[in-house]
Amino acid sequence: MSIQLTESAARRVQQQIQARGHGLGLRVGVKASGCSGYAYLLDYADQPEPDEVVFESHGAKVFVARDTLAMLDGLVVDFRKEGLNEVFKFDNPNAEALCGCGESFSVQKTAA
Repeated sequence: MSIQLTESAARRVQQQIQARGHGLGLRVGVKASGCSGYAYLLDYADQPEPDEVVFESHGAKVFVARDTLAMLDGLVVDFRKEGLNEVFKFDNPNAEALCGCGESFSVQKTAA
């Protein structure tokens, strides 16, 4: 099982934690939502939850709830500047389909 941050995403997480003045890393999750089934949730983790697994990439930590690992295994989180926008992007090998707006995804039934 693995979740990875690109160098750009890790740098952004570290910058945000420094700007906040506290935090341990990025919390990545999913919720039932959108036209395709699931949407990613991002938050900053100030402390680990008992059911979380922690991954580390380029010096930044990612916290993921154990019950979402099947949907997120192999996920690569990138941070990109696109024109005036700055956004986290997700490359999830378990995503079977993405909605047209890019806000939600579906997974194979064995991953859900």
